Amino acid sequence: MSEHHSGGCLCGAVQYAVSGELREVVNCHCGQCRRTHGHFAAYTGAALSDFSLTSSDGLQWHQSSTRARRGFCVRCGASLFWEPAGGDYVAIAAGTLDEPTGLRTVAHIYVADAGDYYVLADDLVKYPGSMTAGDEPDA
Repeated sequence: MSEHHSGGCLCGAVQYAVSGELREVVNCHCGQCRRTHGHFAAYTGAALSDFSLTSSDGLQWHQSSTRARRGFCVRCGASLFWEPAGGDYVAIAAGTLDEPTGLRTVAHIYVADAGDYYVLADDLVKYPGSMTAGDEPDA
């Protein structure tokens, strides 16, 4: 049985659908996510082959680094997703999904870059950098 999810921006100018499995949510504390979202960012992800835009009237892409580009709505300013250069997946801002999602948050990444104005007091796994960069989780 395949999964179907949908979501979009605040004003509805950008909407998307996912026809496959979503990754569990990971909270990212890197500098780019903090500046893009105003705090840390909660992201899920999907295979690019399972992701489609159903309305892209307000979509604008920003090349935020040599490794990634970020999609946002030019009308309402919502930050929706990012794609790695040459990757086969899209990271989706979990808050832009229509509910219920059935997802749960499983980890924090880039905690070494977290803002100094909050404390991570939960029991989730905490990585100083990326989960895939060979970083060992913080105890």
